[in-house]
Amino acid sequence: MRPLAGIRVLDLTNVLAGPYCTYQLALLGAEVVKVELPEQGDLARHLGPDVALNDAGLGSSFLAQNAGKLSVELNLKEAAGRSAFVDLVSAADVLVENYRAGVLARLGFDWDTLHELNPALVYCAISGFGQEGPMSQAPAYDQIIQGLSGMMSITGTQETAPLRVGFPICDTVGGLTAALAVTAALAGRQRDGRGCFLDVSMLEASVSAMGWAVSNYLIGGVAPEPMGDQNATAAPSGTFDAADGPINIAANRQEQFEKLCHVVGRPDLLADPRFTDRDRRKGYRDELNDELNAALRRRPALAWERELTAVGVPAARILTVPDMVALEQLEHRRFFADVGFPGDAERSLRLLGSGVLIDGEPLPPEAPPPVLGEHNHDLPQLLQRWKTANVVTK
Repeated sequence: MRPLAGIRVLDLTNVLAGPYCTYQLALLGAEVVKVELPEQGDLARHLGPDVALNDAGLGSSFLAQNAGKLSVELNLKEAAGRSAFVDLVSAADVLVENYRAGVLARLGFDWDTLHELNPALVYCAISGFGQEGPMSQAPAYDQIIQGLSGMMSITGTQETAPLRVGFPICDTVGGLTAALAVTAALAGRQRDGRGCFLDVSMLEASVSAMGWAVSNYLIGGVAPEPMGDQNATAAPSGTFDAADGPINIAANRQEQFEKLCHVVGRPDLLADPRFTDRDRRKGYRDELNDELNAALRRRPALAWERELTAVGVPAARILTVPDMVALEQLEHRRFFADVGFPGDAERSLRLLGSGVLIDGEPLPPEAPPPVLGEHNHDLPQLLQRWKTANVVTK
């Protein structure tokens, strides 16, 4: 049984941060009911590289984050939709939304109202900047948060920064932060049976995830700078040149540097006064990298990866996404999962897992992503089941 089995989640989210949060909850065993606007649904249904899938409301952006969920269409501006929503809220454990701050409240469902309907409800609101403050009403997507967080200013080199990180990292971090907060709130609820209101700011979650880059400025007064493929905290640590392409090497500790020098046939570097300790090596980073690159260019990246890894020096090739998907390590841990394609059981859909094994077992999605409104006709039975489960729980 998965850890969140029996937990009932109302998912009012769109696009990525919110759906990613509820996807993680679903993988952990929660029953997630996705409430979508009639005839439109989640915007992500129409996002992806395959135009035909987008037109069918099954864009890859939607398929990637919504497996295992149920889909019901409700218009919260109409009486019937509001009534059904009230019934769902009254029996749910969790409600997650990622509207702009205050939208759900303006529909008549602020925290006080939701808490009165269901005192045990955990309500998680994900927004760009949080529910309060001078920026709370500003629209935000991942690109906007990346820029405001300072993240783009330190991505790239002195010549190329600012650059966008190559995937929507702020959406993802915001979703993970929300999922962590929800699970913590559910654990805390066991003390007194009362839910709480979780106000998740994508900006704050992203800045928190930047860690040392921000803390070095807060504590030491040192503003971070873009360093391309190099690690500011150590040298040699970054991307280097093998015979057939780049390789990442992180000899962050003194013993790792010593082993690296011996493996690449340059033990003489250990006696060079410029490279005797970490701080000196950081000061002469370019000179040290030039020496190492000259040695590393003699052999292909995979050969260096194997030899350096064998002696405890972290090293690995830089892969493309297709190369990564083919990694034996991911297959061994059963990270990817195959489910039926929505509306076409003969077709297979390959999806991402959670990155967690529980007692040695992965957490694949338990059902395909839903077509829009797939479970509309099941709503009465769903409500009855949730209400019954809620009474038993209490």
